[in-house]
Amino acid sequence: MNFELNDDHKSVQELTHDFSKKYIIPTIAENDRAQKFDPDIFRKMASADILGLCIPEKYGGAGMDYISLGLACEELEYADASARVILSVHIGLNSLTLLSCGNDFHKEKYLIPQAKGEKVATFGLTEPNAGSDVVGLQTTAVKKGNKYILNGEKMWISLADVADNFLIFAWTDQDKKKNRDHTGISCFIVERNFDGITTGSIHGKLGVRAGNTGWISMQDVEVPSENLLGEEGWGFGIAMFCLEQGRYTVAGGSTGLIKACLDACLEYSKTRKTFERPIGEHQLVKQMLANMLAGYQYSRLLWLKSGWERNQGIRATRSTSLAKWIACREAEKAAADAVQVHGAYGFSDEYPVERFYRNSKGASIYEGTREVHTLMQA
Repeated sequence: MNFELNDDHKSVQELTHDFSKKYIIPTIAENDRAQKFDPDIFRKMASADILGLCIPEKYGGAGMDYISLGLACEELEYADASARVILSVHIGLNSLTLLSCGNDFHKEKYLIPQAKGEKVATFGLTEPNAGSDVVGLQTTAVKKGNKYILNGEKMWISLADVADNFLIFAWTDQDKKKNRDHTGISCFIVERNFDGITTGSIHGKLGVRAGNTGWISMQDVEVPSENLLGEEGWGFGIAMFCLEQGRYTVAGGSTGLIKACLDACLEYSKTRKTFERPIGEHQLVKQMLANMLAGYQYSRLLWLKSGWERNQGIRATRSTSLAKWIACREAEKAAADAVQVHGAYGFSDEYPVERFYRNSKGASIYEGTREVHTLMQA
């Protein structure tokens, strides 16, 4: 394994760093305070070839690798989690799944426009009463002729109110649903313009307030049979594949959040004085800074290992889980310490660390809770 980033990696890192600095950081405090999502970010990401970053060029993407995707997620979440979430759901949870599990029809009709940024995609698994317990979902898909009729509701869906295409998971075998047999779940590509689709946004979230999170309601939605991804009964396996890609992007993003906390604290600790000394000279402040640096370094090494395994074609389920678990844990800790370093000012939105603190919590819940990932390592 070579720890040196190649020219493509450095190019992606620079691209997403500059993108964040130009388009996200200047307005993020205002958008976060107003709980406002800026849909124009999609157009800007598409123009920068970010929305198809690691999709092969023949399918409209930039053809970069998994390390590039991780670096992009680091840089975007350094600015704000809402920007990284777009890559997590559009690329990680949806487009990479179409690339691996879709047929030629799916790739031509859906993947190519998504990679080009012409369409925005998301992922619908979680429901009001089904999160980690996937087989607890209640959405159904009943086959009628050459169509499936979908009924149900999805909840806590990133980009729910702005995406064009959804990956929806539903029971196609009702007997298996009664027995909680996961082989009765299937996956469908659903378009926003299908009759019976209604979406809405969720407000009042603790964090990621500048991002769009919402719900999807399906009432007798007719989905063409060709929009079945894979075969009937493959849904659970496809969902696990989706989540693994998403977890990888979250690990990279949370690592970027740790770096953002560290940099904000380094700057503040040089200018803020107590007892006639910069607070950065106090030992317990140094300890918090040192912990942030350590958390950043080993979180980055963990997702880099997972990315390297993916590039080599090695199964990375466990390493991805570990990277996601540890990076999210360290991001929460770094954000809490960042608020502490800033004292009373960290308790207000005058400084970005209170936003970092609020944003850090969500990543330990979605894409597998910290408890789920703990059990995956046990």
